[in-house]
Amino acid sequence: MEDIGKMEKKADRTIITVVGKDTVGIIARVCTYLAENGINVLDISQTIVQGFFNMMMVVDMKGASKPFGQCAKELEQAGEEIGVSIKCQREEIFNKMHRI
Repeated sequence: MEDIGKMEKKADRTIITVVGKDTVGIIARVCTYLAENGINVLDISQTIVQGFFNMMMVVDMKGASKPFGQCAKELEQAGEEIGVSIKCQREEIFNKMHRI
């Protein structure tokens, strides 16, 4: 039964990637959306290389006020508004796609 609990916890985890030209407010916009929708940031890494912004977040969707698909679509739209690409993938799908 313990393995089922671990699987349920992992099922709520989502990978969010943000890529684009660096500008003021990218992190604020993404984190504000997450906070307003009950999504908890578990881990975050961001870099800026020669003016290009790259961020990867691991978030917990367990407390989200909206379904995964709606959040993914709204974040993608928010990214378009600020000139970056925002993609959301469930952790298990992300892991399967990025196996070596």
